[in-house]
Amino acid sequence: MLDLAARLGARGFGRVEPNPMVGAVIARDGVILGMGHHRVFGGAHAEVDALEACRAAGADVRGATLYITLEPCHGTGKRGSCCAAISAAGIGRVVYARPDPHPKGRGGAGVLREAGIACDLSYASPGATRLSDAFIKRVTTGLPWVIAKWAQTIDGRIATRTGESQWISNSQSRGRVHELRGRVDAILTGIGTVLADDPLLTARDVKVRRVARRVIVDTHLDLPPGSRLARTARATPTTVACDKSMAVAHIALDRRTALEEAGVEVMGVPTRLDDRVDLGLLLRTLVSHYGVSTVLVESGAALLGSLIAGDLVDELRVYVAPMLLADDRARPALMGLAVPSLGQARRFSLVRARAVGEDVELRYRMSRA
Repeated sequence: MLDLAARLGARGFGRVEPNPMVGAVIARDGVILGMGHHRVFGGAHAEVDALEACRAAGADVRGATLYITLEPCHGTGKRGSCCAAISAAGIGRVVYARPDPHPKGRGGAGVLREAGIACDLSYASPGATRLSDAFIKRVTTGLPWVIAKWAQTIDGRIATRTGESQWISNSQSRGRVHELRGRVDAILTGIGTVLADDPLLTARDVKVRRVARRVIVDTHLDLPPGSRLARTARATPTTVACDKSMAVAHIALDRRTALEEAGVEVMGVPTRLDDRVDLGLLLRTLVSHYGVSTVLVESGAALLGSLIAGDLVDELRVYVAPMLLADDRARPALMGLAVPSLGQARRFSLVRARAVGEDVELRYRMSRA
């Protein structure tokens, strides 16, 4: 049942502020009475959605078991207390896949037990447990869940020596990337990628569950006002993260004015000693300013390498195409790290591998001690 609840939550992908991706199933004696998920920020939580589904079907939930991917909240936020709704409905038992760390909602299991409702934490379904990772990370660290995506040849190259990369992956793989774009809060890229490819970075020909903010790491404010990102900034939220001094420098006034008139937001971010934008601070700012919980990185090797070096990436989506370049000057997926021994390599765990036409989609999660 927790696996089913996890699948329901994964389909929800509502706005995450402070909504985790939560699914719920109500059952009795192995028979499902109703299912629900948190569809959108401000909407009914998964528990209440499932209870409403049961009422609509005329199902009696008294004494039934509620399976939920996150501990029910007991706060009185936008939608009231889920614990109160569960108790009022007469649910007999609750099984949840993960405790809620949010200060406004945690402790619901104890509240339910005090009300005489059995409440058990279960890690039986890894999928149900993982479902709320983005929410948990955001609440506990102030950082979003970062997914790095790229397409490569079998020998790990993302472009030829001349920069040609369209298209390494097939149309089916690209379609899956568009689906992912339509589910995240922000898409992060670097100015090098923008200047080379003039990307749009929007979800196209798929169901868009949310419109992702496009964020360009652009230390020296070089984004051309005529780029597709700038020209579409009024339709799709777009932010340029530049050096803090460039955001106010008189020498950059004309560029800044042109971008802002196009609808681009210019965000000044402190740089590090290497004259690069502080990526950790940028990610925290995306959380605090825009409520971002999930970030998709679509960039070149340098920015990807910097994010990996900063231990800022949580998940990889790698599309491997059935081709070889065998060219030592073809462009690698990542660069910029100094790793003299295998013991110092960043470690990831394979979560899933699947064929996408003749491509292979690999999903990894960062292995952290």
